[in-house]
Amino acid sequence: MKNNVFSSRNFRLVFLGALVSELGALMYSFAVSFYILEISGNSAFLQGLYLALCGVAMLIFTPIGGVLGDRFNKARIMFLCDFIKGGTILLATVLLLLMPDAKAQIWILFLLGILGNAVSGIFNPAAGALLPRIVQEDQLQQANSYFVMKNAFESILGVILAGILYAALRIQTLFLFVGLCFIASGISEMLIRYDHEPSSERLTLQLAVRDMGDGIHYLKTKNGLLPFLVGSLFINFFAEPLMGNFTPYFIKTDLASAPSYLLDRVLTPELWSSVFNVCFGISSLLGAAILSARVQDEKCGHKTALRICWFAVLLILLTVGYWQFVDRGVSLNAFLITLCLAYLAIGFLISWINIPISTVMMRIVDKDKLSKVNSISSLGSMGLTPIASVLGGLLLETGTLSLMIFCTLGFTATGVLMLFSRSLREI
Repeated sequence: MKNNVFSSRNFRLVFLGALVSELGALMYSFAVSFYILEISGNSAFLQGLYLALCGVAMLIFTPIGGVLGDRFNKARIMFLCDFIKGGTILLATVLLLLMPDAKAQIWILFLLGILGNAVSGIFNPAAGALLPRIVQEDQLQQANSYFVMKNAFESILGVILAGILYAALRIQTLFLFVGLCFIASGISEMLIRYDHEPSSERLTLQLAVRDMGDGIHYLKTKNGLLPFLVGSLFINFFAEPLMGNFTPYFIKTDLASAPSYLLDRVLTPELWSSVFNVCFGISSLLGAAILSARVQDEKCGHKTALRICWFAVLLILLTVGYWQFVDRGVSLNAFLITLCLAYLAIGFLISWINIPISTVMMRIVDKDKLSKVNSISSLGSMGLTPIASVLGGLLLETGTLSLMIFCTLGFTATGVLMLFSRSLREI
């Protein structure tokens, strides 16, 4: 029987650093989403523009992160990025205190979001390629499962804390905590040690462009990966507005404006967002726990497409539920319950989609090319999300139901095409 992956000191350090920094990042995202709506007069377009600009920044810097991650020490890239993030958030905390004007604060939040996502674009490919360097191949699914369990735990604890602290404290206090989380994570990552062979070539712009081209050419040699990335591009395009735009807007409009709602004496509208995330976290935790004890699949492309189709069925039911319970005014409370059940199902499915795919990619991609492939994969999955965020904001201005119908139909069509793709059966 293989050893538990936590027997590795490096894995414990990576896991601890990610636990602390991502808890802070989750609280930051929660707070900013609601704070922008609060100080902008509930502008869905402005919220969508913020998400879009952050997405563009990550897209631009992710290929750079892929090149750097394959050439330099991955752990060093990670802790430097976390120190930069922590420092800029602490600086923004001071600026928010000195500039109470709403317009000034919106500018600060936009600049901070763009910079933070640019740094994340460099951080993510290196972090995603580190696991195969520090754990054994037969431990990869277990390691990925533990990371999903960590994310689920954070979505349970973090959003509860974020909802409580957002209602009880000033935004600057939350930012101070988040900045310190990133600094602590960077300190943990400084202690990671693994065998790294520095590249003998001096990195130039021409060499970086060549490296990115090599990564795309390498992907063509792996049957099924490119079609999967194209499918992921459209899956995320249609899912992003529902996850990023719809829920905060529903809470700030339909729920907050209702004369009464389920458990209104106990839960503020913002805390209902925490309830949804807790449901997601519990089911993600369960799904990851089951996978952590299972044998790794050799191929998972067709199974993944099938699970995406089940995801589409859930979105159809959710759209019908919103139309019936909220848009027609039948029962807001019934939709709150429906949304909780949907988050429970979606959390489980996402675990069973992401973990096998991440594991297969770590196994079949050469270690010296994994950062570049991760960056290309991120570009493939996120390429249209900035447009989707802006479009989501515009559609919300015309009506929530129109957004849900558009996203659900697009997601369903993409899932069906992936299900019948022969090439996806190769991965």
